[in-house]
Amino acid sequence: MRRARPVDAPPPLARARHVMALCGACGAGDRDEELLLCDICDRARHTFCLRPILPAVPLGSWLCPDCAPTSIIRFPLKQSKIVDFFRIEKAAEGGAVRPAKCGLSQDAKRRKRRSLVMHKKKRRLLPFVPTADRVRRLEQMASAATALTSSKMEFSNELTYVPSMAPISANQAKLEEGGMQVLSKEDKETIELCRSMLKRGECPPLLVVFDSHEGFTVQADAYIKDLTFLTEYAGDVDYLKNRENDGCDSIMTLLSPADPSQKLVICPDKRGNIARFINGINNHTPDGKKKQNIKCVRYDIDGECHVLLVACRDIARGEKLYYDYNGHEYAYPTHHFV
Repeated sequence: MRRARPVDAPPPLARARHVMALCGACGAGDRDEELLLCDICDRARHTFCLRPILPAVPLGSWLCPDCAPTSIIRFPLKQSKIVDFFRIEKAAEGGAVRPAKCGLSQDAKRRKRRSLVMHKKKRRLLPFVPTADRVRRLEQMASAATALTSSKMEFSNELTYVPSMAPISANQAKLEEGGMQVLSKEDKETIELCRSMLKRGECPPLLVVFDSHEGFTVQADAYIKDLTFLTEYAGDVDYLKNRENDGCDSIMTLLSPADPSQKLVICPDKRGNIARFINGINNHTPDGKKKQNIKCVRYDIDGECHVLLVACRDIARGEKLYYDYNGHEYAYPTHHFV
């Protein structure tokens, strides 16, 4: 059993064995090195029984779900506030967000007219289709802004490089052990189209909702086709060796070179986007695996590694989004996931 310890404090001493504390979620008292004690009520929770799960004992004080503040301040449903928060490009006239367009380049249109046989040989990524209703788009963006501000995060749709962390020069796809797949020219056009739509405030049809058991989660707000690109995993890029005892529950592998000391991860604890709130599946059970509707794919884009989240099947409106946290390495303890 452990209490979250202050920064730079020595490891906490386990409580005497005759004083048994049981996890308030699963009811078990085993694995006491992963059993946290609330600083207010003294009740216990396993790190893996919390939602979202905690990958490590956090630094500083820790409060159980019953004692932690649960009030969520909704982001204002005002266009001006949302435009400023997401740094949306304003139209030349009137400052209004332009209507959604999902047009492809002339080259892409010509490629679509190729034979069906050629089309089946390699399936292409599809751009997301923004909701046509402007008011509904504002509601979708406000839900994401609510989750980000409640998590004390700054919005970012890109990989960010902080001086005290890994430099951009470290992110070289050619260093990936075994090689990394290169994003095709056609798929790159799709990604660029989606990036330009996002800058105009034309977001994917996704809604962030709060679940008392799972925290913030993301659900489809419209029908989404298989192979639709939804978002890029964004956040600060750092070396894994600097984050081995990090309390962030959403660290994503970016680069896995032969030299373990050069392994890079994306850390969305301070900066990030809606990808931060997409759920992980329990990949140890058949029912858990059936939930997966998003795949996480790493690509070489112009020589740099990027992580894209893409629909791996058709997704109905109202369906929660799930992907496999361990799609690459099988290291995250997902057997405790809902």
